[in-house]
Amino acid sequence: MNDTITLPLNVFIVDDEPPARNRLKELLADCALQFPLQLVGEAANGQEALDKLAETPAEVVLMDIRMPQMDGIELARHLNRLEHPPVIIFTTAYDAYAIQAFEQHAIDYLLKPIRLGRLFDALSRARDAVPIRTEVLQELTPEPRGNLSTHERGRVLLIPIEQVLYLRAELKYVTVRTAEREYLIEESLTALEKEYATRFVRIHRNCLVAKNAIAGFEKGGEEGESGWLMKLKGLDEKLPISRRQLSVVKEQGK
Repeated sequence: MNDTITLPLNVFIVDDEPPARNRLKELLADCALQFPLQLVGEAANGQEALDKLAETPAEVVLMDIRMPQMDGIELARHLNRLEHPPVIIFTTAYDAYAIQAFEQHAIDYLLKPIRLGRLFDALSRARDAVPIRTEVLQELTPEPRGNLSTHERGRVLLIPIEQVLYLRAELKYVTVRTAEREYLIEESLTALEKEYATRFVRIHRNCLVAKNAIAGFEKGGEEGESGWLMKLKGLDEKLPISRRQLSVVKEQGK
């Protein structure tokens, strides 16, 4: 006999509405009578979920899509930074767009009000499921994320996008610079430029700068560049501007 079959499935709930979390807890208790599982925690928002799941990992997260501050799809992208990302089962009131997209990508979801039998079926499948790929989650997100994220010392750190001064590609990483510090993320600069087209301007093939962080320009670029440097609010560091981007950048700096 394979003992791993009887190990309980660790489940975590994320929903900003207490009645919805209570309803899920009641349903999970009923499921546990027939299916080995245990509730390891719950959270009312994305930040709380990231903090708790770093301390107490879960194999499955039951996650509401529509939440204030950070929706469930963005949170799922950040959870993929964990060393062992959980399987996500989204919960939602009727949302034609989301349901159509989930079915197209074979992503499991529960329609509110959630029924016991439907939850039981979803949990039964979850043990053999794999985490949703980040690329798929990116396709499902119509709006830019409110945060970037990185994995440090076993935790997922959120980087509010409004705090980002610039993004600079270096080898396979992108350096994210805020007024306080630098972070490294594994994302494509081109994809970030597309996602945040209204917020950042490209000043070099390897660098995007937040438009509201531009403080001015000065002469002094290195040979092979435009001969101009960009000054940023809150930083002593100055960034070289390429010849190709100089006219575009100066237009933004007006």
